[in-house]
This record gives sequence, C-alpha cells and structure tokens, in this order.
Amino acid sequence: MVASQLGLFQLSPWAIAVYPAILSAKGVIHGLLSGRLGTALHLGTIYPRFSKNTPSFYKLISATVVMTLIISVVMSAVSLVFGSVFWGAKPADFLDIVFVVVATMSLGLTLSIVTIKVAFVTFKRGLDPDIVVYPIMSTIADIFITVCYIIILNAFFVFNFAGKSVIAIIILAHLLLALYMIPKNFREQDFRKNLKESLYTMLFVSVIVNVTGTVLKNISAVVENRGREIYTVYPALIDMVGDVGSVVGSTATTKLALGLLRPSLSSIRYHAKTILSAWAASIVMFFVLAVLAPALNGTLSLPTVSNLISILLVANVIAVSAIILLSYGISILTFQKGLDPDNFVIPIESSFADSLMSIALLGALVLVG
Repeated sequence: MVASQLGLFQLSPWAIAVYPAILSAKGVIHGLLSGRLGTALHLGTIYPRFSKNTPSFYKLISATVVMTLIISVVMSAVSLVFGSVFWGAKPADFLDIVFVVVATMSLGLTLSIVTIKVAFVTFKRGLDPDIVVYPIMSTIADIFITVCYIIILNAFFVFNFAGKSVIAIIILAHLLLALYMIPKNFREQDFRKNLKESLYTMLFVSVIVNVTGTVLKNISAVVENRGREIYTVYPALIDMVGDVGSVVGSTATTKLALGLLRPSLSSIRYHAKTILSAWAASIVMFFVLAVLAPALNGTLSLPTVSNLISILLVANVIAVSAIILLSYGISILTFQKGLDPDNFVIPIESSFADSLMSIALLGALVLVG
C-alpha cells in the first residue's frame, strides 16, 4: 500500500517521515492494551467478556481512549522538532502534522475493540494471550493504520476543504469522548497510574520513533531502483521484530507476576525456549517476505530473491538479538523498581524494534545491497 502511494507521501517532506511514528504510536496503544489484558486475564482481575466485567476493565478502556489522544499530540510535537532539523519541515507544518496524526490515530482507535475481542477469545480457548494477541493485533493494526493514514492524507491533500472538515469532525468526536472519560476516572488510582507511567513511556518512545522516520528517509535515498521491494517489506519487518520482542517481554512479565520467574537478568536462561522459538519463527517469515516482495512487484528472479534474503537475514540477526535483550531487560528492571512492566515493555520494545530494524536494514543494504 505504501509503495503504491509514494506519490501521495511525497506531497510533503514530513509525510513519509511521520509514517513510522504513526505505526509506533499505534503499537504503543495496542502494546499497553495487549500487555495489560494478558496479565489481567491470567491473574483474574479482568474477565474474558465485555458486559458485567470488573472496574479494572472499564478503566483500561477509558485510559486507552485518553492515552491515544495524548500520544497523538506528543508524537506530533516531537515530530516537529525532528522535522525542522532533519526532514525539511517548517514550524508552519506543525498544525498540519497534528491534524493528520490525531485524525489517523482517532480512526485507528476503533481497532481496540478487536484487540479486546481477540484477547478474550484466545484466553477462553486455552491459548496464551501474551504470545498470541499482540503479534496478531500489531500486524492487523499496521495494515489498518496504514489504510487510515492514506485516507487521511488523501482527505488532507487532495480533497482540501471537504476533507479537512471531515478530519476536524473525527478529531472533535475523539476529544469530546476523552473529556467525558477523564472526570469520571481521574480520581481512580489505577487510571492515574496508567496515565502517568504511560506518559513517561510516550516521551521516550516519541524520540525513538522519530529517529526511525529519519532513518527511513535515509533508506529511501539508498535503495533507489530497489525502493518498491524494500517499501513493500518494510512495515512487515519492523512489525515482526516487534512481535518477537513482545512475545519475549510479555511472557516474562506474566511469569514475573505469577512468581514463575526470578526478577534477575541471569534468569533469561529459563526463558530460552520462548526466545528461541520466537526468533526461529521470525527467520522463517523473513524468508517468506524475501520471495513475496519481488513477486508482488513483478521482479521475481533467483538473483533478486537471493540478494534480498541476504539483506533480510543480516538485518534479522542484528535487530532480533538486540530486541530480545532489550525486552527481557526492561521487564526485569521495571519489575525490580516496583513499576508495572506492562506499561513499559511492549511500548518501548516495539518502538525500539522499529528503529533497530530500520538501522539494521540500512546497515544490511550498505553491506550486502
């Protein structure tokens, strides 16, 4: 989808650079939601149903709505700083960036209902939500949020006044919903705790994802004629590396909460089966992507596939090994500090995964490309 819309992304210097921030912002939201749902379902503090659930469940939904709005604004503000330095964006572009990012994230918020449903269904069927939910939903969310971003960009750049009016209505609806939920929940300690810890995460993540955007612009300068193949696999690559990190980190946080894992970095050896199985799955999928990308772009040949496999495998080794250590380390350190690891692990690792994969891909392109 991105490869087919490159002309649209080139209408503004910030349009392609903001795209990783959009993906990562959605990853933060679904990471927080998936991580907390997985642990809460295991602990029994949330029931696997929508109606007549616990207060914790409804506070989690309210926090998701409010955090989505805050994340959108924070991401936009940090994007302006990076944009003015690295992307050629101007201060006058700030309102445009806010307008587009908030509207895209507001549309993407509807996917939270699907995330919750997937968590409930997998738990009822005896599967582990910590392994299943985020990898499924991060992939669906990447596709869905890409569609939303393309729709909003078309409305903003192509349809002018009519499109911008629709965008304004979407943003206003989200704002009113958030203003309704804040007074109802702000006195609750869990709600405030979630917002506070998530804000720390957001500020950190905002910087990381804009590094990703800057690297993506550099990748676009390097790939030249091979651009369509790289753009085709790029969202899948950063998504899968984030999925490996989420499986490693989310299963670790649940084991820590249940007392099945010692809160020390040396206990990583007791988590080896989960780590190696997730890594092996990512390598298999990288091989699949190396064949799919040329096939989708009409450039399928043995030399092309071989070259792309070499690039992707080098990038995989660099990015996945780093994200495994990062995910496990965050889960242990936040638990030791008395914080809720679910507010930190997936959002931070998924954002780092985007940057690590982007840097690893750029390095592999230079080394092998």
